[in-house]
Amino acid sequence: MDALRIVVGYDGSIEAREAVDWAADEAERTRSRLHVVYAYQLAWPGAEYSEPVGDMTAEAQARGDSLVAEIVERVRRRGTAITVVGTAVHEAPASALIGLGDAGADLLVVGNRGGGGITNLLVGSVSQQVATHAHAPVVVVRGRHDATDGPVVVGVDGSPSSDAALGLAFEAARLRGARVVAVRAYVPPAVTALPYSVIEASERQMLDASVTGWREKYPSVTLETRLVNGRTAQALVGHSHTAQLVVVGSRGHGGFAGLLLGSVGQQLMHHAECPVLIVHAPRST
Repeated sequence: MDALRIVVGYDGSIEAREAVDWAADEAERTRSRLHVVYAYQLAWPGAEYSEPVGDMTAEAQARGDSLVAEIVERVRRRGTAITVVGTAVHEAPASALIGLGDAGADLLVVGNRGGGGITNLLVGSVSQQVATHAHAPVVVVRGRHDATDGPVVVGVDGSPSSDAALGLAFEAARLRGARVVAVRAYVPPAVTALPYSVIEASERQMLDASVTGWREKYPSVTLETRLVNGRTAQALVGHSHTAQLVVVGSRGHGGFAGLLLGSVGQQLMHHAECPVLIVHAPRST
């Protein structure tokens, strides 16, 4: 069986180094190969250049090769058995990472800020493109990136991507010796003929049904379920204060509708105090 492969974007920034450190830790836990990628794209404003374009490209490539060699050596100095390689590519950063995900990477890792090759990974279009279009799971490393205590928190709403998120959350918790905290958030309708107790009981039933199969598959992992009356974004950001990882599906319904493109995903990726793992539903065959 081939080893798993983790791909991490790097551009020389502090945040990118933290992403590489997190990815290296994850590679150790999962016995994965680590691939560090510096992707750069030269801008061509409509102006005359004093040096040939080819020279500029060569200089950018040399800088990328140097940065990659430096960070690969940093990982190797950890003294672990991680297999790590690095490459610098002249390609749009989002395209490079998404392509590597489609080519078989098991996990894509990006920092929450960038500078140079992979720029504005969280706030700008690159992060949006990677998180939205990559079929592989994507981790945005932010906040307490080196936290080793606290639970693995997972958002639950019964959707296919939420179920996939539960699977990765349980596996992440098993590898870390942590517990899983499964959170379902809901906002009762302002006007309803049903008693609120009935609505709450229904939400609780759906939460329990969502986790039953995974509880049985991972009997050694402690599971805590939490039903939250409130907005999803606030609930997950609040739980991130003490978590070492938050796991969410990329698409959902109910509490997690529009996770990536709407306010929930934006708030979580901007304000979570720990790394965020975004999981896509399995592709239909």
